[in-house]
Amino acid sequence: MTKGLHNTKTAYKKPVFSALLIIMTLALFSCGKKEGDNSTLGFNKIAESDYPAAVESFNKAVEEGENLELAYRGLGLAYLGMADYDNALNAFENALSNGGIFAGDLERDINFYMATAYFKSSRPDEAAKLLDAIIESDEKNDLAHYERGVIAISEGDYESGIYHFEKALSYTSDDHEMKFNIYDVLAAYGYADKGREYLDSMLNDEKALSEYEQGLIFFRLGQYDDARNHLESAKQEERDKQADIVYMLGRTYEMLGDSNYAGVLYSEYLTKNPSNALIYNQLGLSKLAAGDAQGAILAFETGLELNDPSMKQALSYNRIVAYEKNGDFESAKALMNEYRLAYPDDPEALRESTFLQTR
Repeated sequence: MTKGLHNTKTAYKKPVFSALLIIMTLALFSCGKKEGDNSTLGFNKIAESDYPAAVESFNKAVEEGENLELAYRGLGLAYLGMADYDNALNAFENALSNGGIFAGDLERDINFYMATAYFKSSRPDEAAKLLDAIIESDEKNDLAHYERGVIAISEGDYESGIYHFEKALSYTSDDHEMKFNIYDVLAAYGYADKGREYLDSMLNDEKALSEYEQGLIFFRLGQYDDARNHLESAKQEERDKQADIVYMLGRTYEMLGDSNYAGVLYSEYLTKNPSNALIYNQLGLSKLAAGDAQGAILAFETGLELNDPSMKQALSYNRIVAYEKNGDFESAKALMNEYRLAYPDDPEALRESTFLQTR
């Protein structure tokens, strides 16, 4: 899935594939420093997306005097996962104040997540300053170049954005994933033609691509028949990526106009894997597209019962839309009031709330 700081806009709320996916791969990285038991438990909870439990563990780590730099870093990651950016920034600052005299890999890592928190809280200039400092001290940091490129593109600085994206590609160990990410950012900000150059370069080296990767490319290119064929093959061959494959294959069938079959795919997967909130969200969206608002409500509410913080906002918003589509405007209004208390800065929610007041 997509990493990075951006969020593309869609008709319904989709999950935000942000730097939180990077957290999953880096959260257990302790940079050679010893964690205490509470911090270890906290990082495990982050890996499970149980951010409230992680906050509790890291606060206990601080109280019991475990390594404070690691404990506060973990606390910041947990708050970042909960989209509580002010508390995340405060925790990261505490982590840095408890670090060593000389900045090293761990301090760069903390600054990277601080940049993420700044960007997500609509402070791109602060994020850019931190990323520039990271790049100055570690020129080959591919993620810092990538995120710096995202900020530049989001602010209309195309040349700087491409410069940093090219740098990121030259230093990354996974150029396929990086090219997907770059395409998604460029397409989101109106530069899809440039983004296609990165996809075309991947297709020119087709032998190095898996069936799943080829499916992802053709989906982005809008060639949905080709995408379906490759993703169907991937579903049979690549057992270690079934959740991602089912998610993309279902979306492909939706784009081909077969939301009913997409729903069947999601439902079959959830029968064997009932703890995937992302798939429940997509099942709900497919039900809405097929005109089954009641089925959508059930899917979104079942997904919410899983208590996955990374999916809570998307599921909550989409549930409101489903109640509205079902003609239950009173329930939609009540849920919207709760949603706006939890996510006051969501402009889509403001527009939707204004509409509901007229019903």
